[in-house]
Amino acid sequence: MKVLVTGATGFIGNYVVKELLTHKHEVIASSVNKDKASAMEWFNAVTYIPFNLESFDSTVDYYSFFNRPDLLIHLAWEGLPNYKSSFHEEINLPRHYSFIRNLIINGLVDITITGTCFEYGMQEGCLTESMETKPNNPYGRAKDRLRKKLEGLQAEFNFSLKWIRLFYMYGKGQNPNSLLSQLDAALLRGDKSFNMSGGQQVRDYLPVETVAENIVAIGTQIGVEGVINNCSSNPVTVQNFVENYLSKINGKIILNLGHYPYTDFEPMRFWGEDKKLKNLLNLL
Repeated sequence: MKVLVTGATGFIGNYVVKELLTHKHEVIASSVNKDKASAMEWFNAVTYIPFNLESFDSTVDYYSFFNRPDLLIHLAWEGLPNYKSSFHEEINLPRHYSFIRNLIINGLVDITITGTCFEYGMQEGCLTESMETKPNNPYGRAKDRLRKKLEGLQAEFNFSLKWIRLFYMYGKGQNPNSLLSQLDAALLRGDKSFNMSGGQQVRDYLPVETVAENIVAIGTQIGVEGVINNCSSNPVTVQNFVENYLSKINGKIILNLGHYPYTDFEPMRFWGEDKKLKNLLNLL
């Protein structure tokens, strides 16, 4: 299968490209920065086509521009992790919709896009794909509206849409401002304590390798469409998650719980239901 991956040099994209190559797919990788891409271990094994969405031109046939792929795995999304920026709704939403619509109009029939658990908003407990979305931050609203606009487009064009809602992930190459990246930096410096929130938030974590495996499995199959949670369905408090990580790496540091306030754009206790994901994986 010929697969176009946007955002290929991002945290998730890097792992998705490697997973696709493991399964012998032909990969067309795209990102803004060719220099960053050329440093990736997979660079010589893919067709790399640089592209910046800021230069989107509606008169261009991007389906042909990207060598007429069988499948799009759309991971690109600018402006993260600033979830509260109006940029997501005012700039990203119309820009990404126009790009994807262009591909569809010109012949693309299979699309996989990563959404976010923030589409569920402040709802707590076990979150299922059938629940009403209630996003309460610009990033979540932009993703939710993009999905709905593409679902509406299915009334005009025949294409498969797989919408993967990402929960929390961790692994090598993650943003340096992420929780475990900051913890690793503190350990490397030899800090005696690590400042964090109260740690009683309940979250749903997966290693990025598993996240990428699931994205590839979902994208390359044809039996299941629509919204799919990419999650562990294993709720854990942030404090326990950090403590388990420290135990695994034999790290010693005092957790200064309560130093930072809890965020106001996500609920205290939520995790994903993974029944649809498991059923899909069992069919492969």
